[in-house]
Amino acid sequence: METERVTDVIIRAVRLTCFICVLALIQVSPGCTVLQKDSNSIRPSHSLPVTTPWDLVDLSEAPAYEWSDQESPVWSLFYVGEYYQGKPSRVFAYYASPATMNARVPEDEMFPAVVLVHGGGGTAFKEWAKLWALRGYAAIAMDLAGCGSERERLSEGGPNQTDDEKFGAIDQPVEDQWTFHSVANVILAHSLIRSFEEVDANRTAITGISWGGYLTCIVAGLDSRFKAAVPVYGCGYLHENSVWLDRFSKMTIPQKDKWVRLWDPYMYIGSAVMPVFFVNGTNDFAYPLDSYAKTYRLVKGQRNFRITVDMPHGHQPGWAPKEIGFFVDQYLRDGIPLASIMKPQLADGKVHATVKRKTPLISAQLHYTTGAMPINELDWESTSAHLEGEQVISPLVPEEATIWFLTVTDGRGAVVSSELTFSNGVK
Repeated sequence: METERVTDVIIRAVRLTCFICVLALIQVSPGCTVLQKDSNSIRPSHSLPVTTPWDLVDLSEAPAYEWSDQESPVWSLFYVGEYYQGKPSRVFAYYASPATMNARVPEDEMFPAVVLVHGGGGTAFKEWAKLWALRGYAAIAMDLAGCGSERERLSEGGPNQTDDEKFGAIDQPVEDQWTFHSVANVILAHSLIRSFEEVDANRTAITGISWGGYLTCIVAGLDSRFKAAVPVYGCGYLHENSVWLDRFSKMTIPQKDKWVRLWDPYMYIGSAVMPVFFVNGTNDFAYPLDSYAKTYRLVKGQRNFRITVDMPHGHQPGWAPKEIGFFVDQYLRDGIPLASIMKPQLADGKVHATVKRKTPLISAQLHYTTGAMPINELDWESTSAHLEGEQVISPLVPEEATIWFLTVTDGRGAVVSSELTFSNGVK
């Protein structure tokens, strides 16, 4: 049985590799018009691991679906997911747009779209889809626990979302495991919303909270069609430091290696081609700053940060930051960009950094901790920093400081952070 599963993973890897090779030939062949910039097809990165288990070609196609409610301001539907335990699965989702909200919009107007990925213990959140529709977006929020609108288990639902499904099923067939299904269902939701007539398929983004942030990190590396990604809390390197270390301690070495190889975001997020906005708190119980920093450093393209001292962990706190909307607007609606703090430098005991901005800045702060591990239980201090044109200059950083970062606030009240600096050289 194990041989069959390994063979299946290899076959999928070969299919992905072949697709990448064909894509490379298409891109360099003169006169070839098989793939256009507005193609529905995912363009897999050459840097994806050969063990990537998803068929990105198939997932690029919009799944079959049926509406279950088109009377409410937030509509609902079911779409066809991947096979689970040998049978087709169904996925429940909410959909909203300015049009479903009865907003006065031109009949032929096309909306940018956002895919909303809930976290552990969550479901498809109607209010989350509504929030984005009121911002002028089409939005789809799917359930990733095999449940319907009232959290009832669907007879054709996929795997549940408990830790047993996420970690304890590592010896089950790859196609029956939670991360496989959840990633596939997120990408399918993207393919589906892109197919709607009122959606501009060339302007889409993804944001996810907690386990949804974890999934967003994976999907960002897989689905090249997104123009922006915002993982909240979630990150990779869970086997090195996270709230789930006890789960890994109960695995055999081969089981742990297999889980990391297949399901840890650090295997995929380095292939992301869209700008990524990382949102987290200094003391998050699940996704600590050391694993978090190692994850965001893998992104080779544009990235920005909003790290907040003692940010609470939850769905509402995770979708509340105004900066998420500003970041998505920046890339999907030509909105005013968030400020961006370049990598801080320490000189004469002070932190210096250049800020790229399009709006006036009203304040800046230095945040630091002098404690040791555990990293998510540290006490943090905040102090005002000085703004000089495009420069932020902090007061003296205490010699005993172990981690520090800067924040700036613009006239809209939007806060962004620098990346973290670790005095102990954490990479």
